[in-house]
Amino acid sequence: MILMQLNGISKSFGAEEILSNIKMEIKENERIAIVGRNGSGKSTLLKIMAGEMPFDDGEIFKPKDLTFGYLSQHMMLESGKTIWKEMLDVFSPLISMENKLREMEAQMADSSGMDDAAYQQLLEKYDKLQNDYETSGGYTYQAEIKSVLTGLSFGDFDFDTLITDLSGGQKTRLALGKLLLQKPQLLILDEPTNHLDIDTLTWLEGYLVNYPGSIVIVSHDRYFLDKTVSIVYEISRHHSKKFHGTYSNYLDQKAFEYEQKKKEFEKQQTEIKRMEDFIQRNIARASTTKRAQSKRKKLEKMDRLERPAGDESSASISFQINRQSGNDVIKIKDLTFQYPDTDQPIFEDITLHANRGDRIALVGPNGVGKTTLLKNIVGKQQPVQGEIQLGTNVQIGYYDQEQATLNSNKTVLQELWDDYPLINEKDIRTILGNFLFSGEDVLKPVSSLSGGEKSRLALAKLKMQKSNLLILDEPTNHLDIDSKEVLENALIDFPGTIIFVSHDRYFINRIADQVAEMQASNVKMYLGDYDYYLEKKAEEEEWRQLEMQKNPQEAAEPAVSAKKLSFQEEKQRQREERKRQRRIEELETAIEQKEEAIANIELEMTKPDVFDDHEKTMELTDQLSVLKEELDHYMDEWATLEEN
Repeated sequence: MILMQLNGISKSFGAEEILSNIKMEIKENERIAIVGRNGSGKSTLLKIMAGEMPFDDGEIFKPKDLTFGYLSQHMMLESGKTIWKEMLDVFSPLISMENKLREMEAQMADSSGMDDAAYQQLLEKYDKLQNDYETSGGYTYQAEIKSVLTGLSFGDFDFDTLITDLSGGQKTRLALGKLLLQKPQLLILDEPTNHLDIDTLTWLEGYLVNYPGSIVIVSHDRYFLDKTVSIVYEISRHHSKKFHGTYSNYLDQKAFEYEQKKKEFEKQQTEIKRMEDFIQRNIARASTTKRAQSKRKKLEKMDRLERPAGDESSASISFQINRQSGNDVIKIKDLTFQYPDTDQPIFEDITLHANRGDRIALVGPNGVGKTTLLKNIVGKQQPVQGEIQLGTNVQIGYYDQEQATLNSNKTVLQELWDDYPLINEKDIRTILGNFLFSGEDVLKPVSSLSGGEKSRLALAKLKMQKSNLLILDEPTNHLDIDSKEVLENALIDFPGTIIFVSHDRYFINRIADQVAEMQASNVKMYLGDYDYYLEKKAEEEEWRQLEMQKNPQEAAEPAVSAKKLSFQEEKQRQREERKRQRRIEELETAIEQKEEAIANIELEMTKPDVFDDHEKTMELTDQLSVLKEELDHYMDEWATLEEN
């Protein structure tokens, strides 16, 4: 079944054409990515699909009863409610059914004034409503809310927190969570991976893969697209083209098609040149003029191929070094950092070693101190303990994700030229041109630049330094996919050493030959790319599960640094953990028993002999009410223990 069909959609802003004759079809359960450069019209197209923006020409066909949800790129959930109450709003129909069931149960419990016919009718209505309630997810919606909130990194939050007290990124995640809980037939998501760490991204990928509807996504996260989509629409030069497969398949198909068209064009150009040479040589000779005229007519009638369009204007990035470093580039030993007037260090006892040519990706949960560690390395922050030793001839170049090194009062040209006044203006403009700043663009004030433009300017400054150790903090933020790929190719060819932090797993896969997993008090090295790191983590988890089967109590205990806890505290923590696990097991058993008892009573109430026995029915209704209250209590306690 087709959920939405776009036929010849065009859109212009004034004299500037954005989209032209766009054709797209969305069927049930399809996973579609829309890709293209920044400014190509991807977000505009999503707004048109969601009815948020009018279009100039074309038609959109969709069923009248189609339900869809739209997450804009900068959408934030604005509400005066708590997190929990806002999510509960999604399930208002279920809550109304729940309240109605409670009312009907109260009526059945106090039915002395009811005749048998009225009671029988009430019982039938109750049975039908209860069945509708169950099939609509009445017994699972609270667990579903908790699951989505936990997946979107709200597991440690007090759900009674007011939404007005949250940050912009947290409000965006909540808006996404509410949309997922609504489960519309069509999800339209514009950059849903913004503000998400790697763990949350992984959860979202799994959720969307199993989502019971269709999804259209715009995202710069190529790893995310590879995991979630099976159809790609490319928006280029105002037009759309459809590709089947993942994002990587799309790249392969696009490259193959380009090479095929290039060969066909070159072959035809060779044939045209040969025919033109023949005509020029033979048109004036009486013996061959007829053949030359025949060739000319054939040439005039030829359906000439257009030169295949290569990539649109791309940045041209490369990084050189002034001189080579020694083999030992950097040694970090027992490094501890703590902000003044705080009780706990951000990290402690961190040890890391990089040799010349290493490409080390630093990964770990948000808040563990990855960016802080990079700032310690470059001297922007000072550790309270430990040492950082730089090797011979090491020169550091630092890319700051906050772009604090840029001066908002300068122009683009001044930002670069002021640092290198001995280089003539023409050469500075050439370098800026390589980073897509051409003509009057170089006279723009830095304060007026977009996030992507600031990133390119910061990379241009980094290039000029010719450092042999690059310290990069989220270098792909704000870059479109094409610019990311250009940056990747430049870093792959870079002859020095790289230590970087990134949430872009595709980028990590292409650049890293080592992954350093950072925790609060240690760094664990994995010799490979991101996929290799995931494989090893999965193997470690399998071993942990095997050990748990051999010795459940010891394996269930999380690894906690002995330096963080005294012997007595560690023993107490172990006792509490064992107690928690035992209680979870007890609750799971009790929940199963309560659910089975509820099912048995509900089955009993449908039997004719019970159905007609007014007293027996009242007795079973009372039992059912008690069991459900106990089940709700057990479920709440189980969910709380699972989250801790």
